[in-house]
Amino acid sequence: MVEKTTNSDINIKSIPFTIAEPAALGLFGLAVAAFVLGAADLGLTSSSKSLMIPWILMFGATAQLVASVMDFKRKNIFGATVFGIYAMTMYSIALTLLITIFGGEESVVIAHYAYGLIAILIFSLIATVASLMTNKVLFAILIAVDLVVISLIPHYLNGISPQPAGVFLMITSALSFYGAGAVLINTIAGKTIIPLGKPLWKPK
Repeated sequence: MVEKTTNSDINIKSIPFTIAEPAALGLFGLAVAAFVLGAADLGLTSSSKSLMIPWILMFGATAQLVASVMDFKRKNIFGATVFGIYAMTMYSIALTLLITIFGGEESVVIAHYAYGLIAILIFSLIATVASLMTNKVLFAILIAVDLVVISLIPHYLNGISPQPAGVFLMITSALSFYGAGAVLINTIAGKTIIPLGKPLWKPK
């Protein structure tokens, strides 16, 4: 007697498995972290930097790291690399804050932090060129991040006011919220509702 096969008998491994678009998570994480950091640089919050650490770790670092891993699985080298490097940058910022605040070195000039930012700027400029081949919103976010890093380097080297960096962080946050919202809504809708803009460069 031949047994009848029902849908419930199908091996789950035979069902195609796809990974959801992680860009919304990564961009929301960047948006929240940039908003918190920008508020601090603009003097809108208390002078206690220790309260920024949870937001940097959870949103700026961990959310982007998760997005990076997922993009690697999706074979999206741009998202995987950019989210991954920025996640590590946020982890480094959080750990630097932990060491300087709780290690009793908050008053020490941390010029080495500036040199770390110079290295990040080199990567960010390369990523900005690559973003020309993605969409206009991602390109704008990368430009804003470049300006943040450029503004922070003289702050840590020469003690210049961090307020310009705060302004660019707020711009980064606004653009990231827009990009994250667009990816989330467009993906769920299955069509473009909020435009991200076409690539500015299409190599032949």
